[in-house]
Amino acid sequence: MTGERHPMSPRLDHCPEGLPRAAYLDPGWYGREMATVFATEWVCVGRLADFAAATMRRALVGEAPVIVARGADGATRAWHNSCPHRGSELCRAAVEPLGKLIRCPYHAFAFAADDGRLVATGHAVPTADFDREAHGLRPVATRSWNGFLFLNLAARPAEIGADVGLHSLDNWPMENLVTGHSWEVEIACNWKAFWENYSECLHCPGIHPELCDMVPVYRSGIMGVSEALGWTPDQPPGRNLKPGAESWTMTGAPCGPVFPGLTEAERAAGYGFVTLWPSAYVVAHVDHVRSVRLVPLGPERTRLVAEWHFLPETLAQPGFDAGAVAAFARIVMEQDGAASEMNQRGMRSPAFKAARLMPEEYEIRRFHQWVTERMEDER
Repeated sequence: MTGERHPMSPRLDHCPEGLPRAAYLDPGWYGREMATVFATEWVCVGRLADFAAATMRRALVGEAPVIVARGADGATRAWHNSCPHRGSELCRAAVEPLGKLIRCPYHAFAFAADDGRLVATGHAVPTADFDREAHGLRPVATRSWNGFLFLNLAARPAEIGADVGLHSLDNWPMENLVTGHSWEVEIACNWKAFWENYSECLHCPGIHPELCDMVPVYRSGIMGVSEALGWTPDQPPGRNLKPGAESWTMTGAPCGPVFPGLTEAERAAGYGFVTLWPSAYVVAHVDHVRSVRLVPLGPERTRLVAEWHFLPETLAQPGFDAGAVAAFARIVMEQDGAASEMNQRGMRSPAFKAARLMPEEYEIRRFHQWVTERMEDER
């Protein structure tokens, strides 16, 4: 790349230092993130439609085990998966039937599924000093956005936030989409290491040959043309995908009907990313949508849950194979996971103290600032 950095370009005008080595390895640092970032921010736990009525399902919000209870009427509530009596878990299996009561399997304390109030204490006979109203289930806040369910542990949660705004997918039929394929994997890296890999494309030429063929601008190690030196705002936006490609499939062809409400610019772009730190990102294509959730499991362990969402009529096509549609993105995510694990192993070296970010890694810089601000601001 040649030329000067335009003031409106997102690329940095300096090379700042990244987070310290401890941020990726130290259990104490990880514990503070769980107690601040993941205890105050909205965490995506999947598509609301995938939580069946009359069931309760386990979920993890940071280090907090949670129950998502979906009533027979479809109403959704969430509770800490811990009995106020002695702390026992309430929901033991991944999914359990839900009636009018949530009953503790340890001592048979029972709670109303609709409001969490204590209904019965099993064989225990409390004395007059026991406050029944103070011993109901502990609630967890719920919100839905574009068909996705989010949970928040904070007593006074703020609104859900996305990097490009909550209305960026308004032209996609998000509420009507159905999960057609899912893939889950555990990777040996800190959750931030994967987010950092997601947030830059300097690695793309060396890690993603298939992706660089599909998205030619990635061959230059940048995520968009505005990052290039010499770019000016008067340059018209071009197509992101290679000639003849319309979507992220192995052939580049749409897997089914193109969403009818998209603008010409959205169709020409071929994809749009929406980032919802700390737990999820959504990739919207012209024919399907992919969501990826990050679940931290420890300082050096992260679970990825990727799901592909389609219109019912797309899934109903004769011979339709959702796994084949997912194959291209799976190649990319497997490469990303391996790269993140490679980076994590290298950061264990005592020679590594902190990253020195490059101008193209502006999004990592913003992510680091976001994390540290929330760790300093305990609500």
